[in-house]
Amino acid sequence: MALFSAIAALVFGGGAAAEPIADPGDVVRFGLPLAKLVVNIGAAGTIGALALAAFAMAKEKPEFGLALDIAAGSAAVWAVASAATGFFSFMTLYLQPISLDDRFGDLLATFLTQTEIGQSWLWTALIAAALTVLCFAVRNQTLVLFMAVGGVLGLIPMALQGHAGGTETHDAATSAIWLHIVFAAVWLGGLLTLVISARTLDNGRIVPLIARYSTLAIVSFVVVAASGYVSAEIRVGTLDNLLTPYGILVLVKVGALGALGLFGVIQRRYLVGRMSATGSRKYFWWLVSAELAFMGLASGVAAALARTATPQAQVSASDVEGSTPAELLTGAPLPPVFSPDRLFTLWNFDLLWIIICGFGVFFYLAGVWRLKKRGDSWPVLRTVLWIAGLVVLFYITNGGVNAYEKYLFSAHMLAHMTLGMMVPVLLVPGAPITLALRTIMKRDDGSRGPREWIMLATHSSYFGFLSRPLVAAVLFVASLWIFYYSPLFRWATEDHLGHQWMIIHFLLTGYLFVQSLIGVDPSPHRAPYPLRLLVLLATMAFHAFFGLSLMTGTGLLLADWYGAMGWGSDALADQQAGGGIAWSVGEIPTVALAIAVAIMWSRSDERDSKRYDRKADRDGDAELEAYNEMLAARSTTRTRP
Repeated sequence: MALFSAIAALVFGGGAAAEPIADPGDVVRFGLPLAKLVVNIGAAGTIGALALAAFAMAKEKPEFGLALDIAAGSAAVWAVASAATGFFSFMTLYLQPISLDDRFGDLLATFLTQTEIGQSWLWTALIAAALTVLCFAVRNQTLVLFMAVGGVLGLIPMALQGHAGGTETHDAATSAIWLHIVFAAVWLGGLLTLVISARTLDNGRIVPLIARYSTLAIVSFVVVAASGYVSAEIRVGTLDNLLTPYGILVLVKVGALGALGLFGVIQRRYLVGRMSATGSRKYFWWLVSAELAFMGLASGVAAALARTATPQAQVSASDVEGSTPAELLTGAPLPPVFSPDRLFTLWNFDLLWIIICGFGVFFYLAGVWRLKKRGDSWPVLRTVLWIAGLVVLFYITNGGVNAYEKYLFSAHMLAHMTLGMMVPVLLVPGAPITLALRTIMKRDDGSRGPREWIMLATHSSYFGFLSRPLVAAVLFVASLWIFYYSPLFRWATEDHLGHQWMIIHFLLTGYLFVQSLIGVDPSPHRAPYPLRLLVLLATMAFHAFFGLSLMTGTGLLLADWYGAMGWGSDALADQQAGGGIAWSVGEIPTVALAIAVAIMWSRSDERDSKRYDRKADRDGDAELEAYNEMLAARSTTRTRP
């Protein structure tokens, strides 16, 4: 089905039509999108199988080894297809017959190592090849999770290719493509793994696996639908463009995804219960056959869409004649001149963080609802703080600050201070780990669900080391200096991938630091309150010194970036204003932390006093009596001649 739909979509959309000038030939024109289709299927089989092995299957059962074998075979297909795609991509530029002379080999090597597209496919092939070896060699559950993460990261080079948007939509398009292919891979690959494994599983085993896969499939459907909408909106633009060949193919793909969503509802609501009651698999095979058919249709159309001309022109602003310095640097026009009100009226949406914040609120509230349903309580203040933290995170990653931080250092610093200090101060008291451990069901079949992975992480020696206040403070402060005075700052400013890394890094280091001071979630180490205050005061001093160094500095960070934007304002003055933000705004959450630590210290002393009082009431203050007798005995011994 996937192959047929891909060829039909290529013919209908013109994705494989002959070029009027410099045509590479039928083999290359059809071979490139079909090779990409095989890449997508191989990546899906790898990531989906690893995801099920990590989150649904038990290591002691044959299903676990079979899933890793499926992942290994799929990774091998992924690697070979990636190499073929890279070769076909080269042939679209070479435009001459294949030869075996040195010149052909040198040009191919140059393409793979010196051009962006060639490097992307080379890295993809190497990552897939490495996963092939690891999936054969590794049978450790923890390492399987890391391999799944590696597979997800291996899709990044693919996300940077294709119709990545133009002008200011490039970053949004890149995030949407990556999310789309990652969760489509989990969805399709998980189903393929279930189908292949089904004949080796009895009904007592396949039913819970289907239920666990259904959870992954529902999440994947939501993300695929959202990312697909964003991608279509960027490339289609208007409703009239839906009647173009590209728009019609998009509608076909939407229809296929809608049918898959319906099948997912049927699977979760009816199939699992029916199989548990009757033991019959007839409906299972009917349903998965239909699902695979529609997934094949969607996959084939998606491969063809990547080669079909979009009705909305995807031209970077840097390619337009007469572009400004800012457009040449960023590929997008400058936003409106900065004013405080535009921080709340201008938006620059990032789908990745919209989804993270949305799921963060949904699953937290679902956990609270589950507690209430069984009669347990959960402090309202924790819920309010958690939601407030995610709202602030949503604003910083999607609002006016995100719209200006690429152009103004002061806006960038405001985002940094909020991500590293304010957001963690709100999120940590929400105690998400405690809520998860109280609400997520415990597994008893040897598999690792979310609860088991959380327990493993929080009880690991690595977390124990990182959660120490001194270690967390060093990470927090050192990363501040290293980031701004190393190439990391340029990478995070100029590259969308670096920008996402920056957000994650500052959130994690800030969260670890705040958790070590006022966290209520389980932690291997609880430092004494005097040490916590001492570490906090030392951190405040280093933080303030960093801000003052920017305020008084005369050297411009990234002078060829911030100094070339063409705002008509002083970039150095803006950098000094950013230093003031680092010193002032960054200290407000720190003061709040100091107050919180002092309050917790006071309450801890009160609890200790009450505990001693209750103990004294029970034993007649035996401990004090024994202490007095010991002093009296020492006094008697000293007074003897």
